[in-house]
This record gives sequence, structure tokens and C-alpha cells, in this order.
Amino acid sequence: MEARIVSIQVGLPKRYGGSETDKTGEREWVSGIAKQRVDGPVFVGRLNLAGDGQADLVYHGGPDRPVLMYAADHYAQWREELPRPFEYGAFGENLTVTGLEESSVCIGDIYRIGDLVLEVSQPRNPCWKLASRHGIPDLAARVEATSRTGWYLRVLQEAFVEAGMMLERVARPYPEWTIVRARQVYRARREQKREAAMLAECPALSADWREALRAALKH
Repeated sequence: MEARIVSIQVGLPKRYGGSETDKTGEREWVSGIAKQRVDGPVFVGRLNLAGDGQADLVYHGGPDRPVLMYAADHYAQWREELPRPFEYGAFGENLTVTGLEESSVCIGDIYRIGDLVLEVSQPRNPCWKLASRHGIPDLAARVEATSRTGWYLRVLQEAFVEAGMMLERVARPYPEWTIVRARQVYRARREQKREAAMLAECPALSADWREALRAALKH
């Protein structure tokens, strides 16, 4: 199947809980996880899509993680498994795509979308905010268990893109590091030290993940 953008989403950080109670009634928290579909061309810059933003820059955004991509094919599975009419963007992604998924995308893959050039930098690590947004306490755990996590990309060349555009993979320097495998090794980095050391040497992996892997090897 050819890889193609089916939907683009952006959203700025907003407050949940507290006076603006979310579905779980938790304390106030801030997140840019709520994304809304954008029609027409959208500029993708080095740090953000136009109109997009992240609240927690420790784990999201920055030069290594400005774009989150998610497989469109996962949505049919989620709608079947959970009582939610999930729409594109429900998992906080910027680009919803067909023809790609975690088992077929590798760290360091470079994709061209028109004039835009993106490089895969790391798997997405789902957190409690995803569960809180949808009022499904175990959603992050479900995402982990199914490996339907999505993946982050860095921007090598800025440009405008829009839904319907095709993705062309122009390089695959690290075919051994699929998103699924990289995430599994990262989670077990204190036990799988040999593989963790190998992953830490992958130059296309995000700086934060490489640092965390190297720290784990010292213990």
C-alpha cells in the first residue's frame, strides 16, 4: 500500500481538570494533546506545525520531536475494541497516514512529502494524559500492549503539506531498528543491556532516548 497523508491535525496547549473538569475529574493539567483537523496546506517548521504546540517540552516537541505520526489503520481497531467514536487526531498525532505502521517504520527512515523532508527519530511513549483525555484509565497501557504507539519525526527540510499527499521513503539507514523493536529495547533497557547499548549508538535516535539508554547501562 502506498503511504499517504489522510488527515492533518494541530492544537495548542490547554488546561484540563480543576475548574474545566475533564472526563476523569482529575487535578488541573496542561497539554497540547487535543488536535483538530486542518483543511488545506499547513506549514511544517523545524519545531512545530503552524498552529500547533506542546506543553511538556521534556517529552514532546523540540528539534527531535516536532511531528507525531500515527497509522490511520489503527483507528478501525480502536473503534472495534473500545466504546469511543475515535476520529483522526484522537491519539494526539499531527499526521495520520496510511501505508505505514510501527512494524514497518524504522528509526532514521527519511520521508519526502512534496518539498517536506522528515526523519524518524523515536517511538512515541504514551502517557497518562492520553488516558485522561478520553476517560479510559488503561488506554496508555493498551497502546503499549498493542504497539500502536505512533512515532516522532524531526524536520530536515521545512515546507507546506496537505492531506492527500504521498510519502516517499528516500532512505533507510537502520533497517534493524523498527519502531516496535526500538520501543521494546528501550523499555527493557536495564535488562537487555547488549541491545540497549546498540540502540544507544544509533545516531538518528533522539538525543533524550540515547542519553536514557546510556544512563541505564551504568547501573
